[in-house]
Amino acid sequence: MNRRNFLRRTSLLGAGMLASQSASGQQQTKPAQAEHQQHDHTPAKAVTQTPNNQAQTQAASESGFLPVHAPDLPKLPFKIENGVKVFHLIAEPVRVEFLPKASWADARIVDVWGYNGSCPGPTIEIVEGDRVRILFTNNLPEPTTPHWHGLEVPPSQDGVPGIGQPLIMPGETYTYEFTINQNGTFFYHSHMAMQEMLGMIGLFIVHPKTPHEPRVDKDFAFILQEWAILPNNTVPNTLAMEFNWLTMNGKAGPATTPMIVKQGERVRIRLVNLGMDHHPMHLHGQQFVVTGTEGGRSPESTWYPGNTVLVGVAQARDIEFTAKYEGDWMLHCHLPHHMMNQMVSMVGPMAHGGHGIQTGRGMEEGMGIVSKGGALSEDLGPSLGRTTGIPLEQQTSNAVGQQAVYSCPMHPEVKSDKPGNCPKCGMTLVLQKTGRQKRVPGYPQDMWMTMDAEVAKPETSWLPEGWTGSMMGMMTLARVLPAEKYDRMMALIKEGKYEPGPKWPAKQDSHQHKHGG
Repeated sequence: MNRRNFLRRTSLLGAGMLASQSASGQQQTKPAQAEHQQHDHTPAKAVTQTPNNQAQTQAASESGFLPVHAPDLPKLPFKIENGVKVFHLIAEPVRVEFLPKASWADARIVDVWGYNGSCPGPTIEIVEGDRVRILFTNNLPEPTTPHWHGLEVPPSQDGVPGIGQPLIMPGETYTYEFTINQNGTFFYHSHMAMQEMLGMIGLFIVHPKTPHEPRVDKDFAFILQEWAILPNNTVPNTLAMEFNWLTMNGKAGPATTPMIVKQGERVRIRLVNLGMDHHPMHLHGQQFVVTGTEGGRSPESTWYPGNTVLVGVAQARDIEFTAKYEGDWMLHCHLPHHMMNQMVSMVGPMAHGGHGIQTGRGMEEGMGIVSKGGALSEDLGPSLGRTTGIPLEQQTSNAVGQQAVYSCPMHPEVKSDKPGNCPKCGMTLVLQKTGRQKRVPGYPQDMWMTMDAEVAKPETSWLPEGWTGSMMGMMTLARVLPAEKYDRMMALIKEGKYEPGPKWPAKQDSHQHKHGG
């Protein structure tokens, strides 16, 4: 019995030391550059360390895992109580900015629901074998429960109201406690469907006891979301079946913070999707392999090269690659409508008449299903819950070739693109109000709108002038830098400084749309 007790005490002591080391590495750090520094594998003696940074570096090396960096998202701090990691997760309304104000548009400020002041919620990060206690407080105006997606926990801890537990009412705190004996990319989210569409999701990362091989030098994570934001509204329309804003970690391109990678490093990117659409995520310039799903690590025998991975609804995908090639490489959803912000349902060579927005449209109309008439008929025009694009209070003409329209007051059928007189009665032709004209007539959206200065941050230093023009929607950048340039970037991040990039040679804009041909 004495020997058995001795071994038990020794085991508990070792587990407590590991938990303590992990705790040091998990604490949220500010400013944001510390997130990047914890991924820097420069020997400690070559880096100016703060006490907190030293603890992180020590924890990452001694506990055997590299902390995950989710750009633009915080981490959920915790404390150790008798060997248990204790988190406090708070569901609450949150106001977020998808995109800052630009010269051509107001800031997109959205009232969503999230956790601990963040949407998506803060990242929970633990190690396989950890005992976890989560104190969950509901500060929403309605009941809710959190579900631990992909985690193998008892039914009473699974977060399904009415089956494994009662509803958590506004103002109540409910305690979850379980031990995690798996590893991988998981997430937590509300188990109330409309609350999911209001943004209630967060990453739950479980590191393996023994690091996977080959080891990575950088470990990033993103949550993919889509939103229906009606004109003059800040609250997402959770009943909509179409979406006009796409985000990664709560930011729409080009406001997403780029990933910074040193050339030659091995990189893991974790992608989580909780929305209504699947997302084929494409990485430029590099080939990767899919190494994991929401079920954990995949056998190496199943890996094969590619540069696009389909991340389905409620799925996670881990991709890994060696950053061989220097450059600024896009990572984005390749669905064309997800490569832009503020899309519209009605696109192509047509004019949107000023008939206002209809209400009471059904699910079939919301999904764009044509059950009668033509696809361009008035019955399928803009409606609340369906079209959620360019502000509809501003009438916009998309008619091909319709720069200006002149017509006769007495003979409306007489039209001309130039001023003059009616050939039937001689009256002066009157210019018709056709709404705000697009840069290229016949197309639904101006496809080149820049906002370099508005999203400038250290991580966007040295990008060429106008780089934001090609960054809209569910997009971000993986910036692969040579060693010297990488070190300089790390210094800029640490100092919180931004350095502008080069300018392109002056070039006359000859972009024109010609009808026919």
